[in-house]
Amino acid sequence: MKLFNTLTRQLEEFEPWDSHKREVKMYCCGPTVYDYAHIGNWRTFVFADLLRRFLEFQGYVVRHVMNITDVEDKIIRRVQETGLPLRDYTARYEAAFFEDFATLRCLRPHHTPRATEHIPEIIALIQRLMERGIAYQAPDGSVYFSIEKYQAAGGRYGQLARIQLDHLRVGERVRSDEYAKETPADFALWKARCPDDGPVFWPSPWGEGRPGWHIECSAMSMKWLGPSFDLHLGGEDLIFPHHEDEIAQSEGAGLQPPGRRFVKYWVHGAFLLVEGRKMSKSLGNFYTLRDLLARGFSGREVRFTLLSGHYRETLNFTMDGLHAARQALTRLDECLSRLREIANRPSHEACSRPVPPTEPGPDLVQPFTRAMEEDLNISAAWAAVFDWVRELNRRLAAGTMSPATASAMLQQWDQVDAVLGVGERAELTPPEEILRLAQERQVARKTQDFARADALREQIRAAGWLVEDTPAGPRLKPLSPSSLQT
Repeated sequence: MKLFNTLTRQLEEFEPWDSHKREVKMYCCGPTVYDYAHIGNWRTFVFADLLRRFLEFQGYVVRHVMNITDVEDKIIRRVQETGLPLRDYTARYEAAFFEDFATLRCLRPHHTPRATEHIPEIIALIQRLMERGIAYQAPDGSVYFSIEKYQAAGGRYGQLARIQLDHLRVGERVRSDEYAKETPADFALWKARCPDDGPVFWPSPWGEGRPGWHIECSAMSMKWLGPSFDLHLGGEDLIFPHHEDEIAQSEGAGLQPPGRRFVKYWVHGAFLLVEGRKMSKSLGNFYTLRDLLARGFSGREVRFTLLSGHYRETLNFTMDGLHAARQALTRLDECLSRLREIANRPSHEACSRPVPPTEPGPDLVQPFTRAMEEDLNISAAWAAVFDWVRELNRRLAAGTMSPATASAMLQQWDQVDAVLGVGERAELTPPEEILRLAQERQVARKTQDFARADALREQIRAAGWLVEDTPAGPRLKPLSPSSLQT
């Protein structure tokens, strides 16, 4: 398996630190719970889920950690605006995040630590940086990371983001969690309490205050995965300053074993555009998952769309793309449904003409795996899936599919879907009235009253169901809203 490592700017063979144990330690920057996550956020989380699933598909035992940022500048502003206690405010959006997480069929991380529950670990890490002479307390009581002293001690600031330190403003301090890419400067590890913080503060050796955003992830990732781990994921907007500062803090503390970095592979997902433009509320193209569900799309359709392009390529998210996802999933669902129908039949009823009992079906797992091993080439992986569907539909139409082959094909899909995570459309049970009409139609067909049979078919269709006549009898399936309009 190959992955593009942002740190080296190269495609590299993936080999975890403890490769003989087949263990992978993976950290993904999680949500900042001040509002509902938007689809740009969800692209990163779905991509992280895809990577975890593929690693497990490859036989690795993955330990997946995703933090919850429940204290930082934006959250404190919202707490002040609402007057709610910090935990009451963040709990609402944390719960909403995990509801959406499940709707998008993402596997729950093994650990989801909150920043506010790791204040002792954060303070201990800052103290170590101060003891090593890399951090210092400013006159206002805040504690800052010194890039100059870090570099003097052998550290390399700017290696992840390729920052030119010629423009470094030596000794200038940045208290904000986010700052301009072209002006790296000393950043806050601990922010002294100020009136704007209201009741959000903790005691520390440097006085009351709160942690900076960057130090939170360093403390939590090293607590749950150790001082050196395999994978760190996030959106490309986090490369600088957040991930650059994480490296400086974590390696500046000097906790890694000899010869090991803080993180071996840094993997970043690209930005998402909406209808070809940067997402913005002012442009009317800012969507949360809940906005899309309210428009009638499903979580699996959104997931499919977010997985329709390579994670390192900018994805243009469109309403047309969501409708295309619906059509693609319908093709897949119909093929899988026909396979299940054949797999569940007695062998002598399955085919319109005899076929060899050992007839092999088209292979899906191998071409899918080859595609995913090349830096998660999801486009080639989906191409393998729909080539497989096309060939299966050809054989199904020809009536040359045995129950054994159909079962084998379904097993292949189960293996692949363990990675893709799109599942299948839930089979709906037709209402009693629809079943009665379908039965009446069968009677009309047997008595050759075709006019009545056609009329009953249209009545069933008007109620939202399609009748398909198969060798095993009529089959009912729900129609999509768009089908009812045609």
